[in-house]
Amino acid sequence: MQSLVEDFLFHVRHERGQAEHTQKTYAALLGKFVDWARKNGLSDWKSVELPHLMSFIEHERARALETAPEGSTQKLSSESVYLEIAALRAFYKFAENEKLLPRNIAENLSLPRRWKRLPKSLSNEEIEKLLIPEIPEAPLSLCDQAILELAYASGLRLSELRTIRLEQLQLEAGFINVIGKGNKERVVPVGKKAVEAIERYLRVGRPQLVNRKSPANLFLSKRGTPFASVSLWWRIKRRAKLSGIEKNVTPHMLRHSFATHLLEHGADLRVIQEMLGHANISTTEVYTHVAGSRLREVHRKFHPRG
Repeated sequence: MQSLVEDFLFHVRHERGQAEHTQKTYAALLGKFVDWARKNGLSDWKSVELPHLMSFIEHERARALETAPEGSTQKLSSESVYLEIAALRAFYKFAENEKLLPRNIAENLSLPRRWKRLPKSLSNEEIEKLLIPEIPEAPLSLCDQAILELAYASGLRLSELRTIRLEQLQLEAGFINVIGKGNKERVVPVGKKAVEAIERYLRVGRPQLVNRKSPANLFLSKRGTPFASVSLWWRIKRRAKLSGIEKNVTPHMLRHSFATHLLEHGADLRVIQEMLGHANISTTEVYTHVAGSRLREVHRKFHPRG
């Protein structure tokens, strides 16, 4: 069963051009089903029927969370169940199209309603605190400053920040070429403050981090290697803590702040969609709710009859 999953993962990565994170998510979710199937006497995908898939989903809905404390009754969220069903449907669609399985039994699995969570963002005041340069300057602190300025100025995803290369920078023109999800390229403007931070890092910080084996990635660790996702996440959280921000700041929160603040200051939703690299405008529309709630909050706070 695992070999067919590997074929699907190869298809996801190399033919559909999905991000490495997406591939890992599919691998983990389908791996859970393969383990469950083996424990229930199923050794081949052709012997799996719709009732088996439904039994697996019920099993997942009922089981306790692996990360929950001992004795906890907390169950899997509907969001997690949604992802597991979506992974099975994507796998079966691929297997049917490639004639690896006779039919797509997963198409009859109904997806639970997926509640849209409003993205969390930082206030203008919190952004100002976060972007105060660290003193004294050091190669890594200059790198951190450039990462934070670029993340907020351009709304890049974590994976895009990690993998951006020197040849993608067009700093004199004030923009960068970004390779996003599905290997789709987009052009994103970069503000003056971010350009200044990147140029100072390139002039003073990066030359002290680079070595003979370093790739052309813009951001490098102290060993001269590209950042791992967890390392980049940790450095952003570290700066937030030093800035005195109590929120759990993540790279994605900077992306949300970028979009929310643009919308609050009158930017067109279609332009924001293009800069974020969203394939569908409905993904970007969630920011209209965020901006609306912020406007209501300001009205209540400052209007005499709010």
